[in-house]
Amino acid sequence: MNPELSQDLSLLHLILNASFPVQVVMLLLLGASLMSWWFIFIKLFALKRALRVTDAFEREFWGGGDLNALYQRVAAERDGAGEMERIFEAGFREFMKLRQQAGVSVHVIIDGTRRAMRATYQRELDGLESHLSFLATVGSVSPYVGLFGTVWGIMIAFMGLSSVAQATLAQVAPGIAEALIATAMGLFAAIPAVVAYNRYTHDIDRLANRMESFMEEFSNILQRQVPKAV
Repeated sequence: MNPELSQDLSLLHLILNASFPVQVVMLLLLGASLMSWWFIFIKLFALKRALRVTDAFEREFWGGGDLNALYQRVAAERDGAGEMERIFEAGFREFMKLRQQAGVSVHVIIDGTRRAMRATYQRELDGLESHLSFLATVGSVSPYVGLFGTVWGIMIAFMGLSSVAQATLAQVAPGIAEALIATAMGLFAAIPAVVAYNRYTHDIDRLANRMESFMEEFSNILQRQVPKAV
């Protein structure tokens, strides 16, 4: 093999000598890949913490302890509390406020408690789903951005042959190779983003189901306590 041709086809040489549009595409894909990996690790640690805190809170809640003491603890540690803990705190606070009002029916108390928990649940779910839309966008768009760079690079490579009397592999190979690098970078950015998006969506759905089940069960517990409190 010709050593000069091998040197011309090195990865760094191809990237540095690519046409300007292809270099812009590569830069965009590199930035998207780095940002997606940043969000992947952030979301990984956040979901692990959410699962750990949720497990610990459920063990404490269903351990039969005093709800008032649990509420005081969660309210005091609200900034560092987990998603389910904040749902509990919002619901119990609304329950305590409504049951102290004279003439309020059981239905109104439980309905207000559920609305308070539902509002907090939606805020917590939005927080868990943050950055997922970016991963979805990178996963769906990056291959097409890379394909655009590939098409442009191949077009430039073949346009360069118009001024050559006889085309050879050595003349067309660098242009095609640099074009294919854009496709490879597009796939490199897209595949991890798609895998992470699917995995995290599954984990968030499981947490959301657990939080919804907790809200229903907690509402039933509070409903049994209303006749004693009113």
